[in-house]
Amino acid sequence: MKRIVLFIVTNLAVVLVLSIVLRVLGLDRMLGAQGYGYGQLLVYAAVVGFVGAFVSLLMSKPMAKWSTGAHVITSPSSEAEAWLVGTVQKLATTAGVTMPEVAVYDGAPNAFATGAFRNSALVAVSTGLLQSMSRNEIEAVLGHEMAHVANGDMVTLTLIQGVVNTFVVFLSRVVGSIVDRAVFRNEGRGNGAGYFITVIVCQVVFGVLASIVVAYFSRLREFRADAGSARFLGSPLPMIGALKRLGGLEPGPLPQSLKASGITGAGGVMALFASHPPIEARIAALQNTAPGAG
Repeated sequence: MKRIVLFIVTNLAVVLVLSIVLRVLGLDRMLGAQGYGYGQLLVYAAVVGFVGAFVSLLMSKPMAKWSTGAHVITSPSSEAEAWLVGTVQKLATTAGVTMPEVAVYDGAPNAFATGAFRNSALVAVSTGLLQSMSRNEIEAVLGHEMAHVANGDMVTLTLIQGVVNTFVVFLSRVVGSIVDRAVFRNEGRGNGAGYFITVIVCQVVFGVLASIVVAYFSRLREFRADAGSARFLGSPLPMIGALKRLGGLEPGPLPQSLKASGITGAGGVMALFASHPPIEARIAALQNTAPGAG
C-alpha cells in the first residue's frame, strides 16, 4: 500500500510539472487547437498506458502456466517435490507472505515468480535447474524468487511500465501536434497526415527509450532479490554459489512476457535493454555483504 501511495503522489507531481511546462511553452493552446486539451490527453494516455500493463499483470499466472507448460504441485508425488514445496513454504513463512503455488516445468535451468498479488503468486522452477544444482543452490534460487514476491516486484514493474507507457502515448501526440502544425502547416482544427505519421514514428522511438527505463528498474530489483535470498537464508553464500553455478550454464529460454521474471538473462551488447544485471556484478554485490565470501 505504501508503494502504491508513493506511486500516486509521484505521478500527480509529474502531471503537475507537465501541465506547467505545457502552459509555459504554449503547447496547451496548440493541443486545444487540435480539438482536445492537455488534461484530456493526459487522461487518455494514462488509460491506454495502464490498461495494457495491468491486464498483462492480472493474466500473468495463467499465461505463465500455459506458455511454459508448468505443472502445479497440488499433492507432492515424490520426495523431491515434497522437499520443493516444503522449502517454498518455509521461505514464505520467513518472508511473511502467503504460500504461493509451486510448479515445475520442462526446460533448461531457470526459475521465475509471477502473479498479480504478493499473497497469490506462482513460483516455478525448471527440471533443468533441479537436475543441475544442489539443494542449497536451489533453495537460494527459491529465496530469490520469494524475495520478488515479498517485495511486490511484479506490481512495481507493472506500475513503472504503466508510467512509461503513459509518457510514450502522451509525448508522441504532443510532438505529432507540433510537427503537424509547424512542418506540415496544418492550421485546421483536425489532425492531418503529418500528425498520424509523426505519432507512429514517435511511439516507436519513445517506446525503445521507455524499454531502457523499464530494464534499468528490472535490474535493480534483481539485486534486491539476491539480497533478499541472502537475508532469508541467513547468509549470501548459497546465493553466490547458485549464481556461480548459473554462470556456467546456458539459461533456459522463457516466453517474452516472463523474461524479466527469470532467475537470469542475457546481457552483452544489449546490456541497456537487459532485464538482469551480469552475474559477475550480482556476485560482487553479494560478496560486499560477506567479506571473504569470494
